[in-house]
Amino acid sequence: MQRKTKLALAAAASTSALGALLLVPGQLALSADHLDPPTLTNPANTANPDLACDIADDYAFHDANFVYIAHTFGGPAATDRPAFYDRNVMHTIMISTSPPATSSDVSIRFRFGPGANSGEHGILLENLPGVNGNLVGPVEQILSRDGVRVYAGLRDDPFFFDNVGLNLSRQTGVLQFTSNPSRSSFFARNITAVVLEIPRSRLGPGPLDISSTCGRIQGTTP
Repeated sequence: MQRKTKLALAAAASTSALGALLLVPGQLALSADHLDPPTLTNPANTANPDLACDIADDYAFHDANFVYIAHTFGGPAATDRPAFYDRNVMHTIMISTSPPATSSDVSIRFRFGPGANSGEHGILLENLPGVNGNLVGPVEQILSRDGVRVYAGLRDDPFFFDNVGLNLSRQTGVLQFTSNPSRSSFFARNITAVVLEIPRSRLGPGPLDISSTCGRIQGTTP
């Protein structure tokens, strides 16, 4: 749990770390952080879980030209639930481009708010590498500025975990995991995602260490 006092974040916060993203084709790093901290986000521990401030999974990969980062939160959610566009939650994606891995050489911040038209949602992103000023626009479509592209919206949760297989393996002492999608605890579940496409040249040669935080702005409640 982290509090970013500079941004006056308190009440609820969660973190996720990817570790090193080696800039080698085909390399992939990912990490899960569901329901953490449990006293604030886990429905089993609180009657009012702050799901909009619950990091789910962060993914990062690259090709010859771009680094791609997907920050997901607020899930896994039933398919009849809307996306979490809470204007009182600040998200930060921190990229370390040089040792130590805990340094935040690039700190991309974003939050949601009203869109261009009444009743719509929008997103504002700060400190995108190589972008002049902030990137602002509606959700559920690809936004672009100065060579960086961003998408924010409701998506199918890509994470896979066979919880049935885990329980069977524990009971029998024999591994019984499967890749059958219907056995995934995240099957037919949605997630809110913010996906970044950043020119690789703007982040240096690597390796990159990527982590993220989100926190509720002080004085606000879910």
